[in-house]
Amino acid sequence: MSGRGRGRAGPAPAVGRGRGRGRGRAGDQPTPSYPPDTSGRGTAGPSLTQSVQNLSIGGPRVTAPGPSSQPPPMQQRTAPAPAPVAQQPTADAPPPVALVPSSSKRISTPLRDGYGTIGRKCVIKANHFLVDLGQKDPHQYDVAISPEVASKSKCREIMRTLSSLYRASHMGNLRLAFDGKKSAFAAGSLPFESKEFTVKITEQDGREREFRVTIKFAAKKDLHYLRQFLSGRQHDCPQETIQALDVVLRESASFDREVVGRSLFHTDFGHGVLGDGIEFWKGFYQSLRPTQMGLSLNINMSARAFYEPRLVSDFIGEFLNKDLTRPLTDQERIKVKRAVRGVRVEVRRQNYMRRYKVHALTVQPISQLTFPDETGAIISVVQYFRERYNINLRYLSLPAIQAGTDAKPTYLPPEICYLAGGQRYALKLNEKQVTNLLRATCQRPREREDSILKTMQSNKYNKDALVNSDFGMRVREQLTSIDARVLPPPPLQYHGSSEVKPLVGQWNMIDLKMINGGTVNYWAIANFSRQREDAVMRFCNELVQMCQNKGIVFNPQPLIRMVSAPPHNLEKALVDIRAQCAAQLKRVAPNSQLQLLFVILPEAKGTYGRIKRVCETELGIVSQCCRPAHVMKLSKQYFENVAMKINVKVGGRNSVLSASLNGRLPYVTDRPTIIFGADVTHPSPGEDSSPSIAAVVASMDWPQVTKYKALVSAQQHRQEIIQDLYHRNGDAHGGMIRDLLISFKKSTGHKPHRIIFYRDGVSEGQFNEVLLSEMDNIRKACISLEADYMPPVTFIVVQKRHHTRFFPDKHGDRNSTDRSGNILPGTVVDTKICHPTEFDFYLCSHAGIQGTSRPTHYHVLYDENKFTADGLQILTNSLCYTYARCTRSVSIVPPAYYAHLAAFRARSYMEGAELSDSDSRGGRATRDRVAEVRPLPVIHESVKSVMFYC
Repeated sequence: MSGRGRGRAGPAPAVGRGRGRGRGRAGDQPTPSYPPDTSGRGTAGPSLTQSVQNLSIGGPRVTAPGPSSQPPPMQQRTAPAPAPVAQQPTADAPPPVALVPSSSKRISTPLRDGYGTIGRKCVIKANHFLVDLGQKDPHQYDVAISPEVASKSKCREIMRTLSSLYRASHMGNLRLAFDGKKSAFAAGSLPFESKEFTVKITEQDGREREFRVTIKFAAKKDLHYLRQFLSGRQHDCPQETIQALDVVLRESASFDREVVGRSLFHTDFGHGVLGDGIEFWKGFYQSLRPTQMGLSLNINMSARAFYEPRLVSDFIGEFLNKDLTRPLTDQERIKVKRAVRGVRVEVRRQNYMRRYKVHALTVQPISQLTFPDETGAIISVVQYFRERYNINLRYLSLPAIQAGTDAKPTYLPPEICYLAGGQRYALKLNEKQVTNLLRATCQRPREREDSILKTMQSNKYNKDALVNSDFGMRVREQLTSIDARVLPPPPLQYHGSSEVKPLVGQWNMIDLKMINGGTVNYWAIANFSRQREDAVMRFCNELVQMCQNKGIVFNPQPLIRMVSAPPHNLEKALVDIRAQCAAQLKRVAPNSQLQLLFVILPEAKGTYGRIKRVCETELGIVSQCCRPAHVMKLSKQYFENVAMKINVKVGGRNSVLSASLNGRLPYVTDRPTIIFGADVTHPSPGEDSSPSIAAVVASMDWPQVTKYKALVSAQQHRQEIIQDLYHRNGDAHGGMIRDLLISFKKSTGHKPHRIIFYRDGVSEGQFNEVLLSEMDNIRKACISLEADYMPPVTFIVVQKRHHTRFFPDKHGDRNSTDRSGNILPGTVVDTKICHPTEFDFYLCSHAGIQGTSRPTHYHVLYDENKFTADGLQILTNSLCYTYARCTRSVSIVPPAYYAHLAAFRARSYMEGAELSDSDSRGGRATRDRVAEVRPLPVIHESVKSVMFYC
């Protein structure tokens, strides 16, 4: 029931070791200058290195000002005395540390050297279930199915049929656990090395298909090494053995459920509508993890977006919110193509059903498509369906679905195709869909705990013959109880002698002024909304007054009259504003520039990225955007929140940690320390030509560590390793780390004696690769500034995308929960469910608002600063109270948070770019295009020097 036709749709030093604590004098050391910078990344004007060309990086050892320069008792671990050296290093530079060669394939991560002790002790529960190992070693077998099958669910159906047919006769009565791809595991050796089986499957349309399945022995996984690792007697994790046991535990749970990664979904768990042709299915996540208590099964509730099973034409109408009698624009067609490419559709009629995979959409509408029939005569698709199937097509302006290949396409009208059920929707959800998903799946801690326990019991692992009888494993069905600690909140310093002690992760700024208010002498207003000018003026005056009340020096009068313009003309309006302001400043303050632009956004969405791109990359203007809905509300709380953002955008500080002023902030105040945050954001699925964007921020105000400068760089599509930390072109050096080290020196007068690097967004499988590359580039960036300049580095991965959740031991206990029913902010866990040997911990630094709080997992991959558990936990928790945009502690350490914001800001510069017909899901062309990285617009120097991304 298709039309086939001719038409088609259009030797370097690397990672260092050692403590690096030099004390000698600077003596008569020469004063080197930083070499010129050639970074072609987001910078404008003269390079920072040129502006500090003669800046000395020598000098005496310094400590932060304050009554006490001695570090707290927890600060340092006892270390063996260093061996004598022939020559003392200079005081301002740590001594050289032994370098790991660049060719090293692996760096050993630091072992845990003790547990934290600071904080009030408490007991909490975690969604981890202890698994008792059996005595049977998993035997791995390679599986090859011919003809090849792309669907994992179909592969599982074939293997289950094979097992039921041949288990007793040919497989020694052993059951198989199949991973849905190319591997199966048995609790012993099958009675053959390699064997081919024939399996027949009846399809939904009644046709019988025959498959040949070859099973071949691959390897035996020895549980002895896993036991050695779990007991701490072996450092290398036998990950393949754990994965084998994970497949075993997943085998029966995956029956008749849609498997997406490590999660399993079914409508029996619950489902509902998200809108625009998309629905959600509930399910659960399941993963086997090595922990201090042994193997742990981590189970958490989950939800995913799926296509609603419906006619493709109905989906297109709802997806575009469009009358289908009107033709699609090119942009609409590309948007639909992205959404349906690779999706399975079904053509149904009485006693007939056939599935097709969508390859593309035709460029021409159905009304224009023709193909040669059996006699060679040219016939239109419309005529073909009318004469062959008595179907009068209604939506002739829609493109046809193209199945098959470009060489031999099959054209299918969308109005006769149904989206097959159970297909995951992989594209980015829109704002409405996200809201609906959160509303439908948000669970308070008590509800989530009950759902997890119910799921655990319904899976019946201990009654599963494969798990229990064959492999001898047993799963405990109780949540794990953990001895945790609640760290004390850090006091915060505001203006004057005002000190605030946060309570349950939050505090109030009423009657408080910012510790360092910025200055705004010259500002202007751009109104792109439909709000009346007098209402906008009143709104801006109230906002300015709040800024003044909070300690910002703010001129009450704008530099020029408000400029109002329609949204379609915003680029010209912004350029005109800059020109008017420049002309006015030439008269009243010749050497000054516009310091802040208030922007009232249009009611329609989609202009934010354009405004930020023009202001920050073309005009060099710091802007504060406000939604028009706030103009009439005049909310004091809103004004206070915006004032905090404005202050850091104009160079001020809102508050600082009291410990940073009295010399008691661990591993920071005792010597000049720079704290980095780094993140990489990737484009949404389907945007195959968009680059990934890396952002690195670094503190610029030691010892307060509240001001962070951000640099951004575009890199290859979905490349996780940051490419531009350091680069060299002949004698010219550049890179984000190098530039930020120079900026730190210029800002503080000191070069960093210590580097703390918080790296967000790295999965466990990428730890070694990211560490090897990025630590090597950090080292090279340091040495490019001065020979033998190698400050000790601590490299910490920050993980938020995990499925560990904590629950109070007693729900409703006010002494152990916040108002949302979650555990208290500051709760830290470094025992039982953490890594068997390595230095990691979970920290829930924030108070819950809705749902169940997700703790952040911090994993130390490299540590030359010899952090104690208490030292790193206290520092990290304290930093979570320095986030500039609110008076709450946040869930992730601010340097990593800021890097995330900066990367998303850079991506917003690309908003509104024309959709490309080559953007799609999948396809080899994608891999050929990734070498061409579209560069980011250059961020103006005057903008880059402040926290513009807040």
